[in-house]
Amino acid sequence: MLEIRHLKTLHALRETDSLVEAAERLHLTQSALSHQFKELEERLGLQLFVRKTRPVRFTSAGLRLLQLADSLLPQLRSAERDLARLAGGTAGRLHMAIECHSCFQWLMPTIDQFRDAWPEVELDLASGFSFAPLPALARGDLDLVVTSDPIELPGITYVPLFTYEALLAVANQHPLANRPYVRAEDLASETLITYPVERDRLDIFTRFLEPADVEPAQVRTSELTVMMMQLVASGRGVCCVPNWALHEYSTRGYVTAKRLGEKGLFATLFAGIRADMLDSPFMRDFLLTAKDTSFSTLEGVSAAQKAK
Repeated sequence: MLEIRHLKTLHALRETDSLVEAAERLHLTQSALSHQFKELEERLGLQLFVRKTRPVRFTSAGLRLLQLADSLLPQLRSAERDLARLAGGTAGRLHMAIECHSCFQWLMPTIDQFRDAWPEVELDLASGFSFAPLPALARGDLDLVVTSDPIELPGITYVPLFTYEALLAVANQHPLANRPYVRAEDLASETLITYPVERDRLDIFTRFLEPADVEPAQVRTSELTVMMMQLVASGRGVCCVPNWALHEYSTRGYVTAKRLGEKGLFATLFAGIRADMLDSPFMRDFLLTAKDTSFSTLEGVSAAQKAK
């Protein structure tokens, strides 16, 4: 009567707080997910959650199944890892680099979980800011690169992790704080604070300012997100960061978050992997752990639709 997939769908609904997002995460259509819930409720003779509520309000029956999911699903993942070890592929190397300054927030918990689950795998994390990591991946010096700027390279596959929105942080007293959204020309008189990377790797330039032929009045850089936020809050400039990196500062009223353009500026984060490593059990598990961790710890991210 009750199947593992039912627990996974309920768990996804609680994590995403949306039928649409839950369906995306499980790679189902919304109608297929709704049908699955309806079928299960008919089997049980019980309603699992109240429709059209936000946040989703679960019934007592739904909460009881979520308790079961919280207990069973981690055990299932652990058993799957053990079986993968028995089937071989337990030892190996996972040397990675990231091209994202704010990725440490979700990547470090992912690495901690992975290290506990795969102690035999040699794990190393290199900075992706002082060298070109994607060519190093193609050469075999690295095994995985986290990037939002995939480039076509022979033998490299890009697995989408999640989609996020890039937002502009402005001081609470800034004139732009009262605008419904920011236009490219609004930044012509602003100091733009960025991470210290090339302009062609920053979406604020390549996908927002340059198409509008706009140049900010000044550009300054900072290594740390918290320092960028301090500069913004004190009126020293504005900065563009992923929504998850800005969330903790904007919700505390430290700075104001504004959408870039009327429709927003969205990007997808990918894991670049050599094709020959895609079927490695520990690589598959790392990607699953990375997705689970990002969805559970980051605000405002959604399931990516497809690989590039």
